[in-house]
Amino acid sequence: MAPILALDDISKRFGAVVVADGIDLALNEGEALGIIGPNGAGKTTLFGIATGAVRPDSGRVLFAGEEITHLSPERRCRKGIARSFQIPQPFSGMTVFENVVVAAAFGTGQGEAAVYDDCAVLLERCALTTKANQRAGGLTLLDRKRLELARALATRPRVLLLDEVAGGLSEHECAALVTLIKDVRAGGVSVIWIEHVVHALLATVDRLLVLHGGKFIAAGDPHAVIKSPQVAEIYMGIAADA
Repeated sequence: MAPILALDDISKRFGAVVVADGIDLALNEGEALGIIGPNGAGKTTLFGIATGAVRPDSGRVLFAGEEITHLSPERRCRKGIARSFQIPQPFSGMTVFENVVVAAAFGTGQGEAAVYDDCAVLLERCALTTKANQRAGGLTLLDRKRLELARALATRPRVLLLDEVAGGLSEHECAALVTLIKDVRAGGVSVIWIEHVVHALLATVDRLLVLHGGKFIAAGDPHAVIKSPQVAEIYMGIAADA
């Protein structure tokens, strides 16, 4: 069976900066995959390439075996690829419920009234029911991140790309977020999660990749990867012989 999402020999540079150098990535259906790496390693750019916001210099993007490299972000969304952003960007002047309705109508191609019931269920799932009529601009950081997830899920994705959703959260808030993401995955959504909060990844993902210098320099069991001397030296700044 073909991976649900694959990047095939992807290369991308911005001037002299190489952010992807012949990268291959395959996400299996039902899998949760984590990606770590230093700031500026190109992790978010990979999400841009997967969703169509960034055009690769070379290589292919495939979804369920179909090449989608030249499809627009809108068409990729409607095929089943959704993402959250590192800095939540809700429609601040709209309510939480309105934000989710807009995402659902856009992602599914249905009228707003047709998605109301599904959006109400999503708000409950993401612990936002009591905030439904609150303007999104007044939410706490945790609730803005919950809203990011709710909006992404409203498009009915098969693949969810998460970009540092645990950053800035307290331990308690992070634990609540991990529980929510596990629930999302249990609902049949495949996940790729970019994160600096490593313990959140270790509690969630099946496989961990480390991006450095435009290439994946380690991959495999999350606990084994994080203990690798090469990863400790490159990602955490600890000498390999320490």
